[in-house]
Amino acid sequence: MAMGHSHFRRPSIWIGLAVLWLGGTAAGLGALAAYANRPGAPAHAPANWPSSSRLTLDGQHPTLVMLVHPKCDCTRASLAELAELMARAPHRSHAYVVFLKPAGVADDWEHTDLWEAVKRIPDVTAVVDDEGREAERFGGETSGQALLYDTRGRLLFAGGTTVARGHEGDSAGLAAILALLNEGQATQTSAPVFGCPLFDANHQESERKKTAL
Repeated sequence: MAMGHSHFRRPSIWIGLAVLWLGGTAAGLGALAAYANRPGAPAHAPANWPSSSRLTLDGQHPTLVMLVHPKCDCTRASLAELAELMARAPHRSHAYVVFLKPAGVADDWEHTDLWEAVKRIPDVTAVVDDEGREAERFGGETSGQALLYDTRGRLLFAGGTTVARGHEGDSAGLAAILALLNEGQATQTSAPVFGCPLFDANHQESERKKTAL
C-alpha cells in the first residue's frame, strides 16, 4: 500500500517541479524584459553647442553627436541604427561618435569592435574622449546618447535611436532625427536612450557637486 501511495504521488511531484521551473523561467524572462526596456539617464544637454568642445560644428548641415562607452554591448544596436540613419539621410549631417576613455587605461582601450563598426559608416568620425571631457560638455550620462544641433549650434534633438536596450528597429528617436534632417522639423525632440552608464556613480555625483558650486 505504501508503494502504491508513493507511485500516485510522483506525478504530483513532477507537476510541482514543472510549475516551479515555469515560474522561475517566467520571472527570469520578465526581469530581462524589464532590463531591456529600462532607459538610461537622459543627457543634461546644453541648448547651444558648447564653445569649449573640440568637435567642429558644421556650418552647412546639422551636426550629430553620439556619446559611446566602448565596452557597452547595448551600443551595438545604437550604432547599427546610426548606420541606417546615415544611409537614409545622406549628406544631410556630419556625425561624431565620441568614445569615452577614462584616465589610466591602456592606449588602445577604446579600440573595440564598436570603434571598428563606426569606421565603416560613411560621414561619421570616431573621436577619442579622454577622461570623458566631451561627454561632460554635452551632458551625457548614457552610452548611445544622440544629440543633433543645427548649423547655428542650437539643440534640435536629444535622445536614443533604439527601441530598447540592445534592440534594433525603427524607433521614435530615429524617426525624429530623420524628420529633422529630411524635412527640417519633427513632432518630438527627445526620446529614451537605452545603454550602459557612461560614468560610474561616484563620478556622476562628483560632477553634479562641481556644477552646483
